[in-house]
Amino acid sequence: MNLRPLGKTGLQVSPLGFGAFKIGRNAGIKYPASYELPSPFEVSKLLNGVLDSGINVIDTAPAYGISEERIGTAIAHRRNEFVLSTKVGETFEDGISEYNYSSESVTASIERSLKRLKTDVLDLVFIHSNGNDLLIQQQTDIVETLSKLKQSGRIKNIGFSGKTTEGATEALTWADCMMVEYNLNDASHEAVITTAAKQGVGVVIKKGLASGHLGPDEAIRFVLKNQNVSSLIVGGLNLDHIRTNLSAVGPAVPDDGVGKIAS
Repeated sequence: MNLRPLGKTGLQVSPLGFGAFKIGRNAGIKYPASYELPSPFEVSKLLNGVLDSGINVIDTAPAYGISEERIGTAIAHRRNEFVLSTKVGETFEDGISEYNYSSESVTASIERSLKRLKTDVLDLVFIHSNGNDLLIQQQTDIVETLSKLKQSGRIKNIGFSGKTTEGATEALTWADCMMVEYNLNDASHEAVITTAAKQGVGVVIKKGLASGHLGPDEAIRFVLKNQNVSSLIVGGLNLDHIRTNLSAVGPAVPDDGVGKIAS
């Protein structure tokens, strides 16, 4: 699979990334159908199959239930083969999401994630927004805390996973990467995506399939035809479906700048 540069991070990422929500959590979901959590054996087969297929981005979060632990158990031995992305700010326990952006909480969250994922360093860490995008960035010390953790070497790159165009625009002042919603039903972030690419900020897309409400073939092609997009995160528990999704990625195009497919 042809890789795309993730802004100025130096990372080369697969156009399609794997979202690890479903391997760790099946409560409080927005998907159209319910599902059972896979067994440890099924998780190992799935994650190793994902890497074998050429996908090199694995995205998770503490709010994804036991996802981080399962990734650490299944593919920590292949750590040099993938870009590992997680988040801070949100946890999910007893069916309820809780948000904490304090320096103490964020630092503790990073240490837990490192332990669960069985790694010494995280390639990407996104702030998991509760929707108050500007308040989080402007009135808490989370950006400063993540910057210090980056300087310490525990994190390679930091970014923002928000809900508003205003929040994404604010993140352009400090982030290495941003995660935004972008799909056939909602292209409201398109201008921010373009600006991010011009500034060398990597762009990762979430909810490109609108949480399973859009057909994957057309939806994936729509997102990835935007050459300012670095990678689209798509989840799933069926390896055959994931491999079929890869066929929608399409042919590579020459690289004319940051955010485009590498030749």
